[in-house]
Amino acid sequence: MGNNFSEPIYLEIIPNSSSSKKNVIKKNEAVIAGNTKITVEEEPHENVKIILKKDTDDIVKEIKFICSCGQTKKITLDYSE
Repeated sequence: MGNNFSEPIYLEIIPNSSSSKKNVIKKNEAVIAGNTKITVEEEPHENVKIILKKDTDDIVKEIKFICSCGQTKKITLDYSE
């Protein structure tokens, strides 16, 4: 029996630097960087959404804070030495 409640895993795609100014990314202009899980949490008292971007081993790679006023702050975590 499969686990029906597992988090979805998405492919993380990075466009080549030459195509970064376009709105459409073609298949040959993109590189698959790996897999990622995205979790959205909401703080009801502060009206802040917290988006956690994790790898397949549940290690947090990026934390994004989105205020109800539209401001966004992002923290990228690099575990390499």
